[in-house]
Amino acid sequence: MARTNPGFERITIALAGVLGGGGVMAAAGAAHGGAGSNLGSIAMVCLAHGPALLALGLAGPRGRLFAAAAILLGLGTLVFAGDLLARQYLGRAAFPLAAPLGGMGMIAGWIAVIAAGLWSQSQAAQ
Repeated sequence: MARTNPGFERITIALAGVLGGGGVMAAAGAAHGGAGSNLGSIAMVCLAHGPALLALGLAGPRGRLFAAAAILLGLGTLVFAGDLLARQYLGRAAFPLAAPLGGMGMIAGWIAVIAAGLWSQSQAAQ
């Protein structure tokens, strides 16, 4: 089993906290915001992916696929939510195609979770 960077789990858990806290703030903003607010979507995405990152971080070193899943989920969520936040408060995208790129990162992260789960399962059966 491949060993990840010793600080990787701490960074993953810290990012989970950032996403969780950001999700709660976005939910609060959405509750007080007007029509057309992106804050509800930001809250949903952050509050879904924050706990997933927390689980990946707390699971500790489980190999490269789990590390790749954490990186893709974390960065994908940051880019996606960051783009929606820029659209909400700046009136423009963070950069061209930021939201689709972040979305693809999140999807790829979940595919990596699937692959890691299947790979771990096949290794345990041997």
